[in-house]
Amino acid sequence: MNKKEILNYLKNSVELFKKFDDNALEKLVDGSILSSAEKSEAIIEFGQKGTFMGVLMSGSASVSVIDDAGMTKQLAIINEGEIFGEMSLMSGERSVANLVAQTHCRLLKIPEHLFTSSVLVNPGAMAYLVKLLSVRAKELAFHEQNRLLAQRTEVNSSDPHGFTFASTVPHNILIINCGSSSLKYSLFDTEKKGWRVSGLVEKIGIENPRYVINGKSYDIKCADHKEAFVTVINSLTEEGFIKSPEDITAVGHRVVHGGERFSGPTVINDSVLAEIKELSPLAPLHNPVNIQGIELALKTFVNAVHVAVFDTTFHHTMPAYAYLYGLPYKYYKEQGVRRYGFHGISHSYVSLKAAQFLEKPYTSLEMVTCHLGNGASVCAVDHGRSIDTSMGMTPSAGLMMGTRSGDIDPGVIAYITKNENLDGDQIDDLINRESGFLGISGVSSDMRKLIQSAGEGHHRSLLAIKTFCYNLRKYIGAYVAAMQGLDAVIFTGGIGEHSSLVRTLACQGLECMGIEIDDTKNRAADSASKAVDISADSSKIKILVIPADEELMIARDTINAVQTERNSQNTVDISIPVEVSAHHVHLSQKHVEALFGKNHKLTPVADLSQPGQFACAEKVTLEGPKGRVENVRVLGPARKDTQVEIAMTEQFKLGVHPPIRESGDIAGTPGLKIIGKAGELLIDKGVICAMRHIHMSPKDAIMLGVRDRYIVRVVVEGDRKLVFGDVIVRVGSDFLLAMHIDTDEANAADIKNGAIGHIESIQSRV
Repeated sequence: MNKKEILNYLKNSVELFKKFDDNALEKLVDGSILSSAEKSEAIIEFGQKGTFMGVLMSGSASVSVIDDAGMTKQLAIINEGEIFGEMSLMSGERSVANLVAQTHCRLLKIPEHLFTSSVLVNPGAMAYLVKLLSVRAKELAFHEQNRLLAQRTEVNSSDPHGFTFASTVPHNILIINCGSSSLKYSLFDTEKKGWRVSGLVEKIGIENPRYVINGKSYDIKCADHKEAFVTVINSLTEEGFIKSPEDITAVGHRVVHGGERFSGPTVINDSVLAEIKELSPLAPLHNPVNIQGIELALKTFVNAVHVAVFDTTFHHTMPAYAYLYGLPYKYYKEQGVRRYGFHGISHSYVSLKAAQFLEKPYTSLEMVTCHLGNGASVCAVDHGRSIDTSMGMTPSAGLMMGTRSGDIDPGVIAYITKNENLDGDQIDDLINRESGFLGISGVSSDMRKLIQSAGEGHHRSLLAIKTFCYNLRKYIGAYVAAMQGLDAVIFTGGIGEHSSLVRTLACQGLECMGIEIDDTKNRAADSASKAVDISADSSKIKILVIPADEELMIARDTINAVQTERNSQNTVDISIPVEVSAHHVHLSQKHVEALFGKNHKLTPVADLSQPGQFACAEKVTLEGPKGRVENVRVLGPARKDTQVEIAMTEQFKLGVHPPIRESGDIAGTPGLKIIGKAGELLIDKGVICAMRHIHMSPKDAIMLGVRDRYIVRVVVEGDRKLVFGDVIVRVGSDFLLAMHIDTDEANAADIKNGAIGHIESIQSRV
């Protein structure tokens, strides 16, 4: 910023300096220092003597303290246009908190002598500072009991992504993943951080079965899965990892298809097992084998809690327009024909791991995750939510795979069926076992062999590789458009982790989107055992290779489900009032004045359920590319950023396509025109459909056994039982207990204000 830009910014955007004359402000700027701070860099440290007052010109910073247990407690956020450091200068005391950059920040540092000689002598500035000091003193002097209550409702900041097990009692967790001819497992002990035993029984019931444990391989005799379980138990006991099957306290089962019924890890009982069996027609190659593993495990580990973790769960956040097919609607309503998506456990893990690696909040990122193996899929993860994925009702859709066709014109199937007189089983074999890499190359379904034969001049092998990578590149580009932005591309799975050629070809041509790969880093990543960054220094988008660890995710979800089950028995069942949120607008003060006149203040007409919030007399008209919505209520008080919350039906009327977001999360959202009595304005972002949410106090959270930002399922009782998933918990000391849903959902479910809900289960702890 040049001097003129700094002066304009201070005069127009920083409340403290609005009453300064131009000469005094110019003198102040001439003697100050413009600097910057990178993310996580300390701007002011606890105990530091005050030497300057700062103005945050861009970015945001966190005010925090660290308690005796080493836990960080965030007290406040300093945003663009706000000042800091004034308390130490005015009191002479050292800083009582850390100020750490949350993003890249630009700062104007006003030295102590100028603060004393120019700022404190200005009557308007002094009045503002006195008021500000009073507010900040109250923020710092919160009641100790409330602080402790609030701390107990926060997710552990040392492990925000839940990769360590937060169990109140010790557990030996066995993770089981049954395939048609294999049994893969991992054993975890919650008291031993990082400890695990992993094994595999392969070629069950066929020639030359083998058993692998912690990398050691043995030839065995194994006719069926029952014998495979005996092999696993005998091995674990002989090696001294457990004394007997009774040592296993929790068993997590991977289940491929959960349909629409299961949106989170679920403790298995007779009714749950029956429902999983009913879903077998949706995954005839997978669910029956998963069920066989569950039934054998229930007989073997009789003292354990058994939990089903579904591959489809992560994709439950997809909107209807992303999962519906262009078929008559009755096939969806009556037979469940829709896109479900798979590899959800893997997509969830690597997206969380990417947030940890990048040291950025999970819900702030837009990512494309690529799980590439013999089965392959791509997922668009927008602010922590899967909004689209390449696989469909079955794992045959999307990318071409080892032996699966991937996306195909349905007319092709009709054509081949007619010309070759194939029945359903033959068509299934064609699509799932004879196509993909094998079908095009005629050589192999293994990418490694294709790359070898292509290097030897085999044209069809090269064609298969190019076809796969071309379609992968198309999906990445399409998902950038779907999310309206991108922070990272992530590769995982056998091919994704070990084929630099595939990663190179997939990213070639995407430089226009800021995706640039570093060839040297990329080649080195083939042998990496941990997450690595392979993006070029000039790349605007991070490109990561992250080893898959689905067993860890299944273990995490298993222990969460066990804890939820225990909490449900030990916590109070509290009734949650349900409130219907009509469309509304939150305005910044700048936009209040643009729409209703200079110096206009919002006029309260009715208090809302949350303290300090109110409905205003002011109303506006919303205008999008297609049409208008009139008489939209403004809610107060004024906010930092303008935000418009509309229902799904109003999207079509306006011609805008907002994402489902938390209130305040407006990055990458669409804009529209807002018309008021005194003027109109065009916002370039800020339109959202609000995510379902529950406001509650720390005391409520503790009694309900939940924490801030947990995702829960809520049952609303009425003429029929309704279950709402993907409800985010928001905990605040001033919040009153209430769940908010939008008008469309309320109308569809015939829910009115005053309905009562109950938390059924915790869906996610991130």
